[in-house]
Amino acid sequence: MEIDSQSSQALSIAALPVVLGSMAMTAALILLLFPLLRRYALARPNARSSHATPTPQGGGIAVIAATLVAFLGAAYSLGGARLAGNPHLLAVVAATVGLAALGMTDDIRPMRAGSRLAFQALAVGLVVATLPADLRVVPAAPFVAERVAIAFGLVWLVNLVNFMDGIDWMSVAEIVPVTAGLAVLTALGALPPLGGLAALALCGAMLGFAPFNRPVARLFLGDVGSLPIGLLTGWLLVLLAGRGHLAAALLLPLYYLADATITLGRRLAKGERLWEAHRTHFYQRALANGFDVGQVIGRVFLTNLVLVLLAAVTVAVPDAVVTALALAAGIAVVAFVLARFSRPRGTRGLPHRAQ
Repeated sequence: MEIDSQSSQALSIAALPVVLGSMAMTAALILLLFPLLRRYALARPNARSSHATPTPQGGGIAVIAATLVAFLGAAYSLGGARLAGNPHLLAVVAATVGLAALGMTDDIRPMRAGSRLAFQALAVGLVVATLPADLRVVPAAPFVAERVAIAFGLVWLVNLVNFMDGIDWMSVAEIVPVTAGLAVLTALGALPPLGGLAALALCGAMLGFAPFNRPVARLFLGDVGSLPIGLLTGWLLVLLAGRGHLAAALLLPLYYLADATITLGRRLAKGERLWEAHRTHFYQRALANGFDVGQVIGRVFLTNLVLVLLAAVTVAVPDAVVTALALAAGIAVVAFVLARFSRPRGTRGLPHRAQ
């Protein structure tokens, strides 16, 4: 999966063009597609929604198209035609396009939860089956068990990003710092250069989408964006963990992981149907507790910046004690934010118990 020996220097030169190129392509495609999305892909308010009026969705079409074009174009220019025959890269692209098609179908005509999950499992299975044999996250674990765990983790991340894309700018506040952090970690040697290119392309595409999703949003990502974004982000985190940086791979998405996983656990404990629309994520409860969208997004964004810094520390200082302290600090920061979202704005002390 490496590019060439001088790839680090080439990557630094390509970074700005990749970001700006994917940003510009995303904005241009959105402007081109907006009339069609407004006509055929309106998101109407439901039990999960935080918007009150029908709003076009499907902006993810532009985000994913721009990401793939910018990423593959830069990778080809740096790595040459031999990358075209890389089976794992081809699998990642095919799975990304497949999930985008699944999401687009679901945006226009909602599908059954079982069908969606089966297709997601197939896409993730394709990516995991073609991972390099020497990529190990936990070398002491049995190979097959580790691959199964990676597959489950990727399926969860695909759905997690979809679940968390519930208010304006939420995905921007998550994916921009995470992908920017991945690019920084690439410069530190923690991620393959090809992964750094993908992170930069996705970061730029989300920045190009951001003005259209700014509160009050004129456009949503839709499943066509959130599902493949979850896959690409998860793939990059697997590459990071496979280079011996599991702590960094856990820290970067920790806010999303905590909010979605705790919420899922609570719903399971109550016997609720997990596939039904709801508004019980911590960030959604924050809105009900008196926070406005800007305050929620600002806190999530700042939390992610702290997590990026902590992830970088674990890479720059590869010491077990430092890593443990960084993980503890990340957990404490996320726990504080979740607790703050759980109680009415302006109150102090322990959060109210969820009803």
